[in-house]
Amino acid sequence: GPERVYRINAPTVEDVFDHTYKEKEGPKPPSVIVWRNVILMSFLHVGALYGLVLLPSASALTWIWFFACLLFSALGITAGAHRLWSHRSYKASLPLRIFLAFGNSMAFQNDIYEWSRDHRVHHKYSETDADPHNAVRGFFFSHIGWLLVRKHPDVIEKGRKLELSDLKADKVVMFQRRFYKSSVLLMCFSVPTLVPWLVWGESLWVAYFVPALLRYALVLNATWLVNSAAHMWGNRPYDGSINPRENRFVAFSAIGEGFHNYHHTFPFDYATSEFGCKLNLTTCFIDYMCFLGLAREPKRVSREAVLARAQRTGDGSHRSG
Repeated sequence: GPERVYRINAPTVEDVFDHTYKEKEGPKPPSVIVWRNVILMSFLHVGALYGLVLLPSASALTWIWFFACLLFSALGITAGAHRLWSHRSYKASLPLRIFLAFGNSMAFQNDIYEWSRDHRVHHKYSETDADPHNAVRGFFFSHIGWLLVRKHPDVIEKGRKLELSDLKADKVVMFQRRFYKSSVLLMCFSVPTLVPWLVWGESLWVAYFVPALLRYALVLNATWLVNSAAHMWGNRPYDGSINPRENRFVAFSAIGEGFHNYHHTFPFDYATSEFGCKLNLTTCFIDYMCFLGLAREPKRVSREAVLARAQRTGDGSHRSG
C-alpha cells in the first residue's frame, strides 16, 4: 500500500511485527515466580504510598525537585530508551545521548541495551509467547507481573536472535551498561535524596520517600500503563486487527506514549502519534532538541499515508484533527 515508509540509509531496526512466528503447540510452561523481585516491588510500593502521605509536609522546593526528577527520568525512557534507542526514530548528538542516559539511570528500568532489546522483541512478536509483556495474559501480567516471573523461553530465544549491532556500537549505551548498578545508585536514589537535604535543608526522611521512592514508583507505573491499559482500553483508528489502543489517560501519564495503536502501526515515527505535541511532552522535547541542533532527522509518517492506512485497516473511529 502507499503507507509503506522506509527508513532511509539506517540499519534496519527489528521492530516490525513478524507474521511468520507461530507459538509452540501444547501446554504453556508454568510461571516461575522470582521472589526477590516480588519482595523488592512490594517494599517499593509500600514506600511510595508512605511518600504520598509525606507529600503535604514537603517544602515547595522539594515539590519542584520531585517534578523535575519525574520529568527527567521519564524522558530517559520515552525520548531515550524508547524513541531514540529502541526505534531509532531520530538522531541525537553526543551531549543529548549522555543527558538521556543519565535520565534513564534515574528511571531504573534495566539498562538501555536490555530495555531496547526487550522492546524490539515486544514489537516484533507483539501479544504472543515471545512478547515479554504479552497483554493476552491479562492486565496484571502485562503491567507488573512479567517482571515478577521468569521470562517465557520464547522471549529469551527471540531476544538472542535480534540484530542489536546499532546498540553495541553506541558508546553511551555500552558505558551505561558497564556501570549500570553504580549509575542507578547515584541517579535513582542518591541524587534525588541528597540534593533537597544538602541544598535547602529538607529532612532526609522526606527527601528519600518523596523525590526518590514515590517518584520512582510513579514513573514505573506510568511506563507500565503503556503495556497494560494501552493494550486494553481505547479505540483503534489505524489498525483494528491489533490490540494496542489510543488511550488519552496513558498519553498524559506517560508524557506522550499513549497513542499506542498509532505507535504499533508506525513504530518508526518519532512523535508516536498523529497529533505531534498534543498530550505529548516527549515530542515537544525532541522538537526543541532539533531546534537547538542537539537532535536531527526525526522520522515522520506522511499525512496521506496515515489516512490511507486508517481507511484500509482502522476500526472506523479515525477523526483527523
